[in-house]
Amino acid sequence: MSNGKISETSGSINIKRLTMQPKKIINWLLEYNSVIIFIILAVVSSIISKSFFTERNIFNLLRQMSGLGIISMGMLMVILTSGIDLSVGSIVALSSVLSAYFALSMPLPAAIALTILMGVVFGVFSGYLVSVKKLAPFVVTLAAMTIARGFAFIISKGAPIMVEQEGLTSFGADYFLRVPYPVYLMFAIFIAILIILRYTVFGRMIIAIGSNEVAVRLSGIRVTYYKLMVYVFSGAFSAIAGIISTSRTGVGSPLVGDGFELDAIAAVVIGGASLNGGKGSALNTFLGVLILGMIGNIMNLMNVPAYPQQVIKGLIIIIAVILQKSESFKEA
Repeated sequence: MSNGKISETSGSINIKRLTMQPKKIINWLLEYNSVIIFIILAVVSSIISKSFFTERNIFNLLRQMSGLGIISMGMLMVILTSGIDLSVGSIVALSSVLSAYFALSMPLPAAIALTILMGVVFGVFSGYLVSVKKLAPFVVTLAAMTIARGFAFIISKGAPIMVEQEGLTSFGADYFLRVPYPVYLMFAIFIAILIILRYTVFGRMIIAIGSNEVAVRLSGIRVTYYKLMVYVFSGAFSAIAGIISTSRTGVGSPLVGDGFELDAIAAVVIGGASLNGGKGSALNTFLGVLILGMIGNIMNLMNVPAYPQQVIKGLIIIIAVILQKSESFKEA
């Protein structure tokens, strides 16, 4: 009798183990979906085009994505607090114009410093209205987006400004150990944000604010300070991306940066961050940037027009959000 009960019990345990295996696999796939998408895209790209994994193409891809990669790090910090920043693309345009304009009449370090200061000013503007005045981030940054783009057209008078400062253009064109300078800058900012989010009080606080802002405020934490600072980071990083754009093209244009805000949000979401805040990582966001870059790159190698790229990006964003929701349901 006892042996029968034991065998029945062991049999039920084995059935439970078998049923748990698919769930574990699904949970693992949901947890690492951005890594899996990246690997699949890399394999497919290498099969479709033999030119994809060449040294020249890889470094060109990284250089093209350096500006977006930097912007996405700032966007990640904003989204972690359950905010949004729609002004990043316009700040890129304004900083592109200003860096070229300032370089005409002052030393390059001063021109770069003033341009980044402009990004910080816009970050303070948005951050103050969001954190202190409690206005909706979408509305505030939409207004900042319009203002920044307007200033870019006013300063440039609607025409590109040619860069005459050789030091500025050499940064975007030159290499060190065969790696473009903008790529080094992108990796430096990525590592800095990775360290901040993982190992500093500031990083833990902005994640906590996104998870439960009321609890953080009741704990005596200066929520307004942290929420303001993430917009400052976003504005400064957008200004740096604008300077990189000018250094690469040799032109300060009010038209650059169009749609960068959407690409940055897409990269963060593809990387698994929650638009509700409190969840996301620098590494996964960086993978999201690479995924977007690879989509555009492989389509360019296949001579596919730019318009279908937008369709593919949209589909990938939808898939990423669905996977994100599935993972949230799993955790619940």
